[in-house]
Amino acid sequence: MWQLILAQAQEAAQGTATDAPASGPMAGGGGQFMIMMMALLAIMYFLMIRPNQKREKERREMLAAVAKGDKVVTSGGICGSVVGLSEKTVVLKVSDEPNVKMEFLRGAISQVTSKAGQDKD
Repeated sequence: MWQLILAQAQEAAQGTATDAPASGPMAGGGGQFMIMMMALLAIMYFLMIRPNQKREKERREMLAAVAKGDKVVTSGGICGSVVGLSEKTVVLKVSDEPNVKMEFLRGAISQVTSKAGQDKD
């Protein structure tokens, strides 16, 4: 029995060595496939990755430019004016009542509605 298995394995090994070159989608079009993949990656970069990086850069610049007196809206929908700043947090005055202040992380600010010098109240 072992002899039969060994004989079949030898025939298979000899048969693959004498076969014609492989044919199929990768035989002659390997270069075309690589060009298509590179084009797909370039399209993905310019349509998905690059706009997201640009949006994140604008957000970082907006958060860095927040100053006292700016009116902001948090990601939770709370509106207030900035009365205190630190490197990681922002203190917002959310009411005209005295001592009604809330502290948020800078990343919680979703938009600046008006700058300190542009107030028209």
